[in-house]
Formats: sequence, structure tokens, C-alpha cells
Amino acid sequence: MVEQFLALSQPVTDLPGLGPGRAKALERLGLFTVGDLLTHYPRRYEDRRQFEHFPTVPEERAVCVCGIVVSTASKRLGGRRQLFEVTLQEPERHALSSLLMVRWFNAYYVQKTFAVGQRVVIYGRPKARGSQIVIDHPEFEVIEDEGDEESLIHLKRITPVHATTEGLSQRTLRAIIYHALQAVDRRGLPGTLPEGMDPLPRGEALRGIHFPESEADREAARHHLVLSEFFGLQMLIAARRARTVTWQGQSHCGPGRLLERFHDSLPFPLTGAQWRAIGEIRGDLVAERPMHRLLQGDVGAGKTLVAISAMLLAVEAGFQAALMAPTQILAEQHYLVFTRWLEPLGLKIALRTGSRRDESVAGGLHGATDTESVDELALGLAQTKEPDIIIGTHALLFDKKPLLRLGLAVIDEQHKFGVMQRARLTSAHKVLPDVLVMTATPIPRTLAITVYGDLDVSILDELPANRGRIVTAVRPDSKGREAAEFVRAQLTAGRQAYLVYPLIEESEKLTAKAATERFEHWADALKPFRCALLHGRLRPEKKDAIMRAFRDGEVHALVSTTVIEVGIDVKNANLMLIENSERFGLAQLHQLRGRIGRGEHKSYCLLMFDARAGMEAVEKLRILEQSSDGFAIAEADLRLRGAGDILGTAQSGLPPLKLGDLLLDADLMRTARTAAKELFEADPKLRRAENQRYRSYLEESKKLTLARVG
Repeated sequence: MVEQFLALSQPVTDLPGLGPGRAKALERLGLFTVGDLLTHYPRRYEDRRQFEHFPTVPEERAVCVCGIVVSTASKRLGGRRQLFEVTLQEPERHALSSLLMVRWFNAYYVQKTFAVGQRVVIYGRPKARGSQIVIDHPEFEVIEDEGDEESLIHLKRITPVHATTEGLSQRTLRAIIYHALQAVDRRGLPGTLPEGMDPLPRGEALRGIHFPESEADREAARHHLVLSEFFGLQMLIAARRARTVTWQGQSHCGPGRLLERFHDSLPFPLTGAQWRAIGEIRGDLVAERPMHRLLQGDVGAGKTLVAISAMLLAVEAGFQAALMAPTQILAEQHYLVFTRWLEPLGLKIALRTGSRRDESVAGGLHGATDTESVDELALGLAQTKEPDIIIGTHALLFDKKPLLRLGLAVIDEQHKFGVMQRARLTSAHKVLPDVLVMTATPIPRTLAITVYGDLDVSILDELPANRGRIVTAVRPDSKGREAAEFVRAQLTAGRQAYLVYPLIEESEKLTAKAATERFEHWADALKPFRCALLHGRLRPEKKDAIMRAFRDGEVHALVSTTVIEVGIDVKNANLMLIENSERFGLAQLHQLRGRIGRGEHKSYCLLMFDARAGMEAVEKLRILEQSSDGFAIAEADLRLRGAGDILGTAQSGLPPLKLGDLLLDADLMRTARTAAKELFEADPKLRRAENQRYRSYLEESKKLTLARVG
């Protein structure tokens, strides 16, 4: 009789003995197929081949121990707070010193779980409470039927620990995955890597990642699966890039006389990085292949000036240029800047947002007689009513009046828009326009080649000489009175201030200050100066009105959440005070700090922290005191917090990483990128028989991306 194996594409309900209740629980984890289940990788492991002795001193690391419950106790702490304590004893030791206390606060469900005599596995960090060693809120697992064969899934081995959900215990999920591995033909699973890239069979890698026989076995399995995951990711990026090479485009670059006039009119010199970026973009605009370039620069590095330069080249060639910004107030700011800077050139500029549709027409070009600076094509443009440059929000995507002559699309703050939105702005044109996307969020190279791997990259790594100096200081919240006095002193000197909070309203779960509650405090403390409150729950028109009042100097201090992170330039605002700064990531704090220092005044950023935050949090903040380099700060932030789900958003158009770490596994990412590039160079359309499996993978990934986006 031939053994019947399950395919990875089959639903989990086909697994023997899996009832509808457990199937529903698996669905809550996003596990619908056998393949989903086998790629639900462990988040950590416990070496249960030999348990550690109970800790006798505090430790920085978590420990995994096994003990027998000898007593339980529930205590009231006042109000509705409750403490549940469990005393454990090591199975092989009976001295008083072999006892360990584990505790939970307000975790009522735990009380129903423990009973005297049970054997349990505990995982957590030992701390000192008086003379006693305790573990607070540990992960735990009750050991049942230790002698039967089923228990060997959970004991006497390197045991996987997976993410679970309500109604699905760690023990149950582990057993389901174990039996799923037995139900598939591991020897017959097709590999996902090119021949010779990694010798381990895929089926053995899946077995080794869930139930490794040794650390070396686990490492080999992880190496294979991370490389496979990265290769799939880089294939998507390589395929995206290969498609752009075949797309029909045309040159959108004028001779540059408008650009020269613009640069000559500026009261300051361009940085070397700006000249370099403009040169790279100019080369793309000349080419007949559509440009897809990322302009990446720190806050205040001068990306807008580079974008204007690119747009002038496209306009002089007889095309329209569009800039899409994430918010109406930012679009309006760009509109005002473009109008002011380009007025001497006489270009026609339009503003298109969800609520406004304004146009500004200057003289200059459209009535020019200076034949040395305006060619015949530009004179032909002057006779049309269409704007040369259109600035707007995502309303540009749905504008009933299409951009008929779009030659260049510039997308500001790229991370606020998704790949599908980027495509919608450009895909309505038979001949694709050039695309320049900009971001002020510094991205380390490992991430840049991944998230924006289909784009060429220009980096602005210099700041203009006229950029204001920012002094950053880390202070405990006990210095709040002195900080408030400093804020008042700056307002008295004629400056303006941002006062930033992590929350809109106070929360029972989080011990952090909130903008709404602190607004009244500031409004009273700073009288007669005027304060305003800004946060994400306000209606868009209300937010815009507040930001305009702040920009125009009618509001002196803006009490806000991080909604100002992508905001307008207020050159008179030279002070930012951030409460509970320990709750923010370094990159976000740096982005917030970039709202100040935009004028000639010396600027100050006060990072206030909760004194209970701990030394680790304070040391993290010290990095901002010592550095203003956004790329160095982003690297430090990623080391501290990890890359997280940076790929797992609809914005990136890429699948989330399930196993690989973009920082720890940077070498594997580079290996995968090289392999994917070589694959598409040798077979751009994947027509060879051995590459048909990759075509299926790309089609399936495209469907999943569309499902996440829409």
C-alpha cells in the first residue's frame, strides 16, 4: 500500500485529528494550509535535555527550569490589584534553598492553571525581591503524562516555542506541527534555491528548524530557510526591476538653461551631495528607460531643491512634473516654496488636494522675450492652459483632470505611500513618466537594497552650511520645572516651541503622559503665550488650521503627538520638548528633532524621560545627544530594536519575513541578492524549464500582495 502524504497547499483541516475548534484557532494565527503551519517558525527554543538548577542570584538573561508546585497563594494588593504566587521545588532536591517563587500580577486566568503536585516548565528572568529570588510573569507550560511517547515531543529535547493564540496552548500547537511534519513527504519537497546554493534538502530544513537534534542541526536548518526566504524576496525585487527595463519610456530632459537660471538665483550654494544627486537624476531623465530612483537624505539635507531641479529639466523638455505629498499642509508648503523660488522663471504651478484646487500663474516664461534663456518648446508650453508643475496629495491619484503630459512624478515621504499608489500615479500613461521617490527616513544599506531594491538610490549625506545648530539634552522628568522655565524663556525671546507626547489621552495600560491632559497645564503655565493642541484624531481641516496658525506665528507653543513627524517648516520654531522620550525609537526621535533647526536661530531638543525607565533606556537616548547623523542613528536604532516588520506592510509591496533578520543575516541577504540578479540576467522571463517553479512563486506572491493591499 502506497503511503498517502499531504501537500503543503492542502488546508490544515486535512490533518488527521484536527477538529474545527483548533482549525479556527490556527486561522487566527494566519495558518490556513499545511505549508503555513510548517513555516510558523519557533520564536525561541528551550533546552529540555537537562534543565538548569533553580537560580540563586539575579540574572540578566532568562532561564528555563523545571519544578514541582508545592504551594499557591492569592493576595489582594489594594483596589482591584491582585498578586498570585506559586512556589516551586526542584524535583531532585529537597532543601529549602531549592525553592523558587514565580508571580503574576492581575493575571486571573493563571490561578485556574496551577495545582499542587504539578510538574511545570518555567521560562523567565530571575530578579531579587528582598532576600528572595523571584520570576515575575514567566512563560510556563504544564507537563502531563511524562512517561508516554507523546511527551517526547515536549521533553528531553531542544524544544521549540511558537507564537500561540487564545484557545491554543503551546503544547497543543507544538504537537500539531510535529504531526504535520510526519504527514508530508519531506524527501519529496521541491527546493526553492538554485542548484548548489545550499546542500540541505528543504524537508530536512523544516524538520530541523522545528525539532532540531542539536544546535548545529538547528543552525544548518535556519541557514537554509533564511537563505530561501531572502532569495524569494530578492527574486520579487529582481523581477520588479526586470520589468522596468522593458517598459516604454522616453527622454524627459531639457538642455538645462532653466536649471542654470534657478541655481544662479539661489542665495546659497548647493552641497556636493546635491550636485551629485542632480547629476545622477539628469542621467536618468536623458535615458529612454523610465527612471525609478530613490532620493534618500537626512532631515534638512535639501531634497526639495534636488526635486525642483529635476522638475525644471522635465518642464524645459516640454512635459509636466508632479509632486505628491502625504498631507495637505505639506503639499501647501511645497506649493508656497515652489511659487516663491520659481516665480522669476514664470512657471505655471497648480495645487491639487482633496479640498483645494488653486493655480498660480507668474509672468516670466509665459511672456518671455529672452530667446537665450527660453527655447521654442518652452514658448509652445506658454500658450497652453495646463500647469507646468502640479503639487498635491493623494488626491492626484483620483483627479478627474488627468495629467496628460506627465514626464516626471516626484513622491515625497515615500514610506507614507504604498507601491500600488506609486503605480497608480504613473500607470495611466502609455509612455511611462520618470519617477523620483524621496524619503527623509535614513535607511541603512542592508534595508535599502531590500525595501527599495528595485530603485536606483541617490543619497544626500551632507547638510547645507546654513542649517541651524541643534543642542540635544537628555533630562529626567524631575527636571520638569526647569524645562518649563526654559520653554518660557525661548518664547519670551520671540521663538516658538513643539511640546511632544507619546499619547493622545491617558491610558490605564500605559504609564505615559498624554497631550490632551498636559495641554491645560501648558496653556496655564505659559500665559500670556498662546498654546494649541494637535493630534491625529482631529479632523483634517482642523489640523491644517492649527498648523497654519503655528506657521504664521499666531500660536507660540504646539502641544502635539507625533503627528508633526512629517510636517511643515517653521523656521522660528527652535525648541522641541519630548516627554517620555524613552518610549520612542531613536530614528523617530531624530525625525521629530528635524522639525527644528530650520532657521538661523540656535535650537534645542529636550528629551525628558521617566526616572523609572532604567539605565538602558537612558543610554539609548544619549546616542541622540552625541550624534546628529541620521544614518548612524538609524543603524543604532535597528541594533537596539531590530528590523521588526519593516517588510511586512502593504506599503513595501513585499512579503513579511518569517525567519530572517535583516541585521544579523546581512551576508545571507547579499548572497541571495547576487543569486537572484544572476538568475534574471541569464533568464529575464524565466522561460527555462528549471525556472518554471520561480514563475509560480512570483505569481503567488503577487496575489498575496494584492490581497494585503486591498
